[in-house]
Formats: sequence, structure tokens, C-alpha cells
Amino acid sequence: MNANVDSVLSVAESLTVPERHELIDRLLEGLPESSEKVELSDAWMAEIAKRSLELDAEATTTVAWSEIQARWRLRNGNRG
Repeated sequence: MNANVDSVLSVAESLTVPERHELIDRLLEGLPESSEKVELSDAWMAEIAKRSLELDAEATTTVAWSEIQARWRLRNGNRG
């Protein structure tokens, strides 16, 4: 990453979950139309909507990326 991305990420990490969702939406809206779009099935869209509502309602918790990486390393004997 570059310094600009690191700086923005640092600020973004201090946002609430709903604020992060808004930031993501606004960043995606700013991408050029020529950007590759991914088509998701109705089932995936329903799952995404359900999980987003759970996060917004604070009915679930998140796990830090560093924790996920640490768990992966433990399961895989530090192979990466």
C-alpha cells in the first residue's frame, strides 16, 4: 500500500460499521462504469442483505483481519 491508502484506511477504521458501509457504497459509486461488475445470484444478494442488517443492528460481531490471519496460521502450521 502507499501512504495515501494507509492514511485513509487509518481514518476508515475509526468509523462505525454503518459509516463504513456508507463509505464503501460511496467509493463503489465513484468507480468508472467500465469497471468490471460482478453478477451475484439472488441467494447471495439475500445473504448479503441479511448480514448487512445484522451488522447495522449490531446483532453480530466482526473479527479483525489480524485475528483471521492468526487463526489461519495456527490451522495451517504457519505455512501462510
